[in-house]
Amino acid sequence: MYKLVSLAPILLQTDTNKNAMFISAGLIVAAVVVIAIMAQRSQSRIREERRVLLDEARAEADRIRKDTREETQDWVKHQRSDVLQQQRDLRDETKQSENQLGKREDGLERRMALLSKKESSLQSEETVLTNRQQQLSTKEEELEQVLDRERENLERIADMTREEARLSLVEKMEREVEHEGDILIQRMVDRVKETADSKARDILASTLQRISSGYCQESTVTSVEIASDDMKGRVIGREGRNIRAFEKATGVDVIVDDSPGVITLSCFDPIRREMGGRSLNKLLADGRIHPSRIEEVVAEAKKSLNEEIQKTGVQVSYDLDLPGVHPKLVTMLGRLKYRTSYGQNMLSHSVECAQICGMIAAEFGLDQDLAKRCGLFHDIGKAVDHQYEGGHPEIGATILKRFDEPKEVVNSAASHHNDVPQESLYAVLVQAADSVSGSRPGARGESLDRYVERLEKLEGLVNSFAGVSNAQAIQAGREVRVFVNAHKVNDKKAVRLAHEVAKQIEDQLTYPGEIKITLIRETRVVEYAR
Repeated sequence: MYKLVSLAPILLQTDTNKNAMFISAGLIVAAVVVIAIMAQRSQSRIREERRVLLDEARAEADRIRKDTREETQDWVKHQRSDVLQQQRDLRDETKQSENQLGKREDGLERRMALLSKKESSLQSEETVLTNRQQQLSTKEEELEQVLDRERENLERIADMTREEARLSLVEKMEREVEHEGDILIQRMVDRVKETADSKARDILASTLQRISSGYCQESTVTSVEIASDDMKGRVIGREGRNIRAFEKATGVDVIVDDSPGVITLSCFDPIRREMGGRSLNKLLADGRIHPSRIEEVVAEAKKSLNEEIQKTGVQVSYDLDLPGVHPKLVTMLGRLKYRTSYGQNMLSHSVECAQICGMIAAEFGLDQDLAKRCGLFHDIGKAVDHQYEGGHPEIGATILKRFDEPKEVVNSAASHHNDVPQESLYAVLVQAADSVSGSRPGARGESLDRYVERLEKLEGLVNSFAGVSNAQAIQAGREVRVFVNAHKVNDKKAVRLAHEVAKQIEDQLTYPGEIKITLIRETRVVEYAR
């Protein structure tokens, strides 16, 4: 190639024109030759590289084959050793299992031998038991015959049939059950007293310490003092016209007797009696007493009294913080100011009951406002009980229901004297507060005749029980002592009898506060030495 290149300038110098084409052709041929040579060299180099790569690949494949063979041989060795170890372990476990099975077989054989011995002994014992059972059956038959003979002998000796003996046994068992029931009642009473008495005393003591109120002692008559007895003639008037006009305008009976310095007004309606007293006092102070003036003064007193009644009801609602009271109920509350029961002012009693109920409700976690409402309205029927038939609990419940008071308030008014069942705890609180307020010393008074009548009813009711030999009411009827026949009432039955007496008194009698029943049983033995 280098030779052709070196010859090309010489040829161009000798004959440039003629040999131009030949030179071009030669150059082309030379270029082709050069390219062919270069291609041949490239192919040879490629073949050499390919050969080298093939040699390296063969060497690498031999190395990999050799390594793989070695790893395979190692893995095969490990696997063989593991298999051999597992086989050895299985053989050992199999030997142990065989040994254990052998021991179990020996144990089972021993047990079978023992069972065989026990079975034989049981068979012998069964034979013995069978013989004994036959002997017992024979003896039972003989014993039954003996018992029949003895029973006949006992019936003949005791003069009592089998049925009579059974009834006697039943009566004995009933007495025993009754005795156990009395013991159980006594235990229950003791358990209740242990917990209830202390808690009730704490609540009532706390409530009573926080409340104090006065009482207005009044009766069904009002006495009006006069300056001199000459005023009696002016009150009566010519031919009694003034007193007739006064009685017609007020509805109050005027009693003018020989009592010095006093004119008495009598009326069952406390409002009319109060109105009559105010009118008469004003007439006596003015000095002008004639029919027209009487009508004028009575009208003014009636208007003034109605205004005072309304103000009193509003003030009570405000003092107790009871919103939403119907105006008619407010008026009835004001009327209670002039209503008394056993000498106790009903408005003061109702307010006190409301306060007591609120305090007790606070102790129990109840609604204080609702409790005060129940206590305040429980005697609302007494404001109009002279206008309607029935007792004041029924009248009060009807009025409260008419004015859409809560059902607890209605039931408290209807049930505070046990006329109807108590449906809520508020009714129980009202009954307790009513008893507390009415049982205070000096809270209430009553006439001698009514007092004697109440004590006689109490003693008569207690004496009506079987086994009671005598009953005595003491402490103004607050306690009754019951003497029982020791031969008819034992110590345990005395507990039940005391409960029954208390229940009957609660159901049949009306009384303020509570009555204590003290039952006394004693046995006296009298003997004479001669």
